Amino acid sequence: MDASRAALDELISSGDLDASVRTTLYMATFCATKYNPVIRRFAERLRAAGKPFKVVLVAAMRKLLTILNVMLRENRPWDPKLQTA
Repeated sequence: MDASRAALDELISSGDLDASVRTTLYMATFCATKYNPVIRRFAERLRAAGKPFKVVLVAAMRKLLTILNVMLRENRPWDPKLQTA
């Protein structure tokens, strides 16, 4: 496990991550699994592999956050051609 993943896990498990942020991320990801083709394909692949719904949703949350972080870091708009599952 890399250091950033460990730090994120610690932040989440400690309860320091604000509930409104978690709720917003949950709802954004829930919608993305239905309407965003990149996240939807990712979620469908995990479900086909037999993963439980909550595991799929948390993995999709992480993927969505990663994509958004890259977009912010590189100051780029959303481009589904650049997003690979």
